[in-house]
Amino acid sequence: IMINESIQSAVVPYRFVENAFEILLITSLKKKKWIIPKGYVEYSLTPFESAKKEAYEEAGITGSNETEQIGEYIAGKNDNRKLVKVFLMKVLEQDEDYPEKHLRKRKWFSIDEAIENVSNEQLKNILTDLKKRFIN
Repeated sequence: IMINESIQSAVVPYRFVENAFEILLITSLKKKKWIIPKGYVEYSLTPFESAKKEAYEEAGITGSNETEQIGEYIAGKNDNRKLVKVFLMKVLEQDEDYPEKHLRKRKWFSIDEAIENVSNEQLKNILTDLKKRFIN
């Protein structure tokens, strides 16, 4: 599979439960930090299609095909920086069995908890903007 090593794409998976806006976060592989599903963009896929594929592999979720990009942030440190394009994805299905089930945790958070739990400052800003849109 050919990938573009300088760009990654990610989704912010969301749902509404009784009018409460929630975001699904997963843990990173090494440091077990709360992150959103993301990965390299495969050449045969659009950034959004790649991100949807990662969301299934990493979190067992499938979502809507709305391809709205809601922001970008820089992930990684020093020589290993990547531009991450972030898309919004409404979660339609959540499988109990998926490829990285035993490697990560996944958990639904309120938008405020999600903002609190992610460590990347630029991602916090993207989620904060999202909150303004969905919460009146």
